[in-house]
Amino acid sequence: MKTISGHSLKVRAVAFSSDGQLLASGSNDKTVKLWNARTGKEIRSLSGHSDRVTSVAISPDRQIIASGSDDKTIKLWDVNTGEQIRTLSGHSDYIQSLAFSPDGQILASGSCDKTIKLWDGKTGEEISSLEGHQRCVRAVAFSPQGNTLASGSEDHNIMIWNWQTGQLIRSLSGHTDQVTSVAFSPDGQILASGSDDKNIKLWDIQTGLEIGTLSGHQSYVESVGFSPDGKTLVSGGGSYDKTVKVWQVQ
Repeated sequence: MKTISGHSLKVRAVAFSSDGQLLASGSNDKTVKLWNARTGKEIRSLSGHSDRVTSVAISPDRQIIASGSDDKTIKLWDVNTGEQIRTLSGHSDYIQSLAFSPDGQILASGSCDKTIKLWDGKTGEEISSLEGHQRCVRAVAFSPQGNTLASGSEDHNIMIWNWQTGQLIRSLSGHTDQVTSVAFSPDGQILASGSDDKNIKLWDIQTGLEIGTLSGHQSYVESVGFSPDGKTLVSGGGSYDKTVKVWQVQ
């Protein structure tokens, strides 16, 4: 196990680059830090937000870091130089989640203004806004194919969108508390969702049916993610749980 230290306050978000070589982190200290994932050495610290950084994402081509903040803005940073490229303004409340599409052309952001906004990943132009959730959007994720977007919210629901048309494909209900994380399987057929109800649910994307519930965490589930082969799911527990659990999906 490696411990990476450098932030002066609580770390709120982490994200790997697509090749696993870089790690970005966002903190209550209002900074974004970029690390060498192998050595744990800090490459650079990015300052510009006026409130805590709640979400980070690295573009698939490793050229851009996106950071979302309670200052209601998203900032795009040049990975190689650390320079701030632009600030994206449009949300009216805290930014809670970010995700790049697989081709890096689109950036999705979820906010406490109850919307998901889609931005041009290069120019920062707002493309569209998806509305349907009743409370903060805590999680967003693109399918591996890039044509579908999933969102999880404090309203306990998950929504599956055709982001290109803005159409809501279906809403998935089953959690009894806020949904904090969503992740697609590598083949895009299964969605995993983590919740403050301490459970992980698996959903069939084609039918919207719940496949199963994974129970075992003693506190809320902060994050979920699939292994590259799709056979294994990992989940991180918060508060007094403090565990990472590894599940055999099949």
